Amino acid sequence: MLVIFDLDGTLLNTIADLASAANHALVRAGFPTHSPEAYPYFVGNGVSRLLKRVLPEDVRTEQNVAMLRQYFTEYYGNHLTDSTEPYPGIPELLLRLRENKISVAVASNKYQSAVDRLVRHFFPSVEWAAIEGQKENVPVKPDPSIVFGILSKCPTPKAEVLYVGDSGVDMETARRAGVTSIGVTWGFRPERELRENYADHIVSSPEQILELALEAKDGVQLS
Repeated sequence: MLVIFDLDGTLLNTIADLASAANHALVRAGFPTHSPEAYPYFVGNGVSRLLKRVLPEDVRTEQNVAMLRQYFTEYYGNHLTDSTEPYPGIPELLLRLRENKISVAVASNKYQSAVDRLVRHFFPSVEWAAIEGQKENVPVKPDPSIVFGILSKCPTPKAEVLYVGDSGVDMETARRAGVTSIGVTWGFRPERELRENYADHIVSSPEQILELALEAKDGVQLS
C-alpha cells in the first residue's frame, strides 16, 4: 500500500514564503508585485509557470522568466522555512501511515532541491519511499511521469495507490496515472476545483486520509 502526497497546499502551507520569494524577484527585476492573497491561483504548475503568471502579460518572455527564476531561487533558498508549516494533523498522519506499514511518497512540481530540504526539515522522522520534485527533462504534473517514477522506486499495484493533493492538477495527475485520487479541502484551491476535476474522494481532515488508506490496505473497494 502506497500513499503519494503533493507537497504545497497538501502537506505544507508554503504560500507565504512562495509569495515573498516571487515578490522579491519582481522587485529586483523592476516589475509590480502581487498581494499574498493572489498567490494560491498562481502556484501549482512549477516555479517557471508561477513566475510567468506573476509577470505582466506583455513581458512574459523566456528571458524575463529566467531572470526572475534566478532571483526567486536565491531568495527562496534562504527563506523557504520562514513562514511555512505543516497543516494540522499532517505529521501525525504520516507517522500513523508508517506505523501501519503503509508507504508514503512526495510528488511535487517544486524543484527537487527545495522539495528535499522542505521534506527533510519538517518531517525528519518519516521514512519516505520516494521524494520527487521537478527535474530537468521530466514533465511537470499533470503529466503522470512523476508518479511512474515513484512506482519504479516503490513497486505497488495501482489498485493499492492513493494520490493526495489540493488542486485540479493533482486530480488530473492521478487520473492519468490510473490511481485513486483524494482531494483535500485545506489547500490552495477551492473544493469546486477538486469536484470539477473528478476527485475520487474529497476530505476535510488528515484523519479521513488515514481511514481511506486503512480501508484500501484491508482490501475494501473504495467507491
